[in-house]
Amino acid sequence: MEPVLFCLTANHGNAEFDLLDRISRIPVAEASARIASLEFVRGVVVLSTCNRFEAYLDLDDPLAAPDAIAAEAVVAALAEDSPADAELLRASADTHLGESAVRHLFAVTAGLESMVVGEEEISGQVQRAAQDARVAGTVSGQLDRLFQQAARTSRTVRGAADQSRADRGVARLALDLASARVPDWSRVRVLLVGTGRYAATTITALRARGAGDLRVYSATGRAAMFAAKYGVRAEAALTDALADADVVITCTNRYTVTADDVPSGARLLVVDLGLPRNVEAAVGLLPGVELIDLELLALHAPVPELSGPAHALVGDAAAGFAADAAAAPAIVALRAHVDRLLEAEIARARARGDDGRVEAALRHFAGVLVHGPSERARALAAEGRLEEFTAGQRAVLGIELDATADADDEGTAIA
Repeated sequence: MEPVLFCLTANHGNAEFDLLDRISRIPVAEASARIASLEFVRGVVVLSTCNRFEAYLDLDDPLAAPDAIAAEAVVAALAEDSPADAELLRASADTHLGESAVRHLFAVTAGLESMVVGEEEISGQVQRAAQDARVAGTVSGQLDRLFQQAARTSRTVRGAADQSRADRGVARLALDLASARVPDWSRVRVLLVGTGRYAATTITALRARGAGDLRVYSATGRAAMFAAKYGVRAEAALTDALADADVVITCTNRYTVTADDVPSGARLLVVDLGLPRNVEAAVGLLPGVELIDLELLALHAPVPELSGPAHALVGDAAAGFAADAAAAPAIVALRAHVDRLLEAEIARARARGDDGRVEAALRHFAGVLVHGPSERARALAAEGRLEEFTAGQRAVLGIELDATADADDEGTAIA
């Protein structure tokens, strides 16, 4: 049976931030394990970031209405932790099947579906999600190849559009908004709450704007180590640190700043980059405190301007992945045919006392022999002419494709 790719996505474009906030608190590993345990699911990768929740599934085919079945599987997995939010997810999330799922992942990884188009952080988040699935054992061969190709496509898009120099990203957008309230960054005291990758990115962006008085607080006790690495000051107590700050930027999943943490009379600009939220909404209601959060950032995100060349590159990459998928069974059959002949010749060489040099030469020759036809199969598949290749295999080599064979170890397949 051929596998089918599926994606369910809830993001800043189709779901409320409060819903994304609550879903992001659901343990991803547990939800992934529940989905992966289903008989018709070959593999699953779950992506949970500050403004999107997505589940990518590798499904067995044939399934009647695979998109509906897969969507219900994801919703049911989340319902065990949050039934009400699962219902909201069912109503708001979008689904993609087959090549549409491939195209969506490539666009997401390239930053084309982000709240800030072209943001730099999402590619790493996607690859960490794939790596977590590899460690957990929930990723299939097809999903593994899909996410590897997504990373390559992202690099291609960024190189072509030169996005890496465009100063894009959620942290940078937040600082742009904050700059309207901060006329001179060199004269304010900035407190970072959190010591993860986002905190490091934010420090770079702050220094680019002239900020020099930077402090860091961590509820996990990592502030001193982080401060030594990045040349900032470590703070031991949050309330004391808030009393001595002008701007607070939160970027952690370990701690939530509450109204009780803020000293009476403090005048603060608070930027919450976290999801789940790092700052209670009540903090923004305190006298003298202004709160900028992801929901406000979404209202100020720039209109996507990369829809032309970048989306064309994504479309080409998705079509190429589909061509590789279609050609995979024929390529696997060709390799199996050549491997059988190769092993027979190697056995004869060994019987004649080969010291390994003949075997090495035979293996190299077999690889060269298969490479050209494999590339030709992919090219014909992209042109919709794969049947010409398989007919040639039957006529010349007597190779018949096994319709029930599983090509997951060698190729890819999508609906």
